[in-house]
Amino acid sequence: MIERLHNKNLRVSEKIRSVFQLSYKIEAELLKAVDFPPLKRPLESYVNSETAFFGYLKNEELAGVVEITHNNTFTHINSLVVAPRFFRQGVARKLMEFVFNNYDSDLFVVETGLDNGPATALYKKFDFKEVKQWDTDHGVRKIKFERRINN
Repeated sequence: MIERLHNKNLRVSEKIRSVFQLSYKIEAELLKAVDFPPLKRPLESYVNSETAFFGYLKNEELAGVVEITHNNTFTHINSLVVAPRFFRQGVARKLMEFVFNNYDSDLFVVETGLDNGPATALYKKFDFKEVKQWDTDHGVRKIKFERRINN
């Protein structure tokens, strides 16, 4: 089940941050990143964020989270994370389907580390196309994908 997560609630943000930390630890290993800024995101950043958080609950446990910024131009998938114990169970796919079914946009945008094979494969399955690559100041090569919806 997917539901809106009310991140202004401290306990909810603690749960969100916990899933982010577990997932980003694995991503940092995939990217061979020594300094990985997403792991340094403070709890206050979640509580004070104006983005929308949606969680996939499996047996009442928060298995995955998608963080969205939406405006009249596009929908940006800021983050999509899955708790490692729920890897390869379709959680990320269901969160992606939720985004497409609930956000009416002509353009969807997402970024990840180039060497994050699972994320890159997921986005390509959903017809995202690579539009840019660049090196960050913390040593990670990133890739930006876009998916345009033709109306």
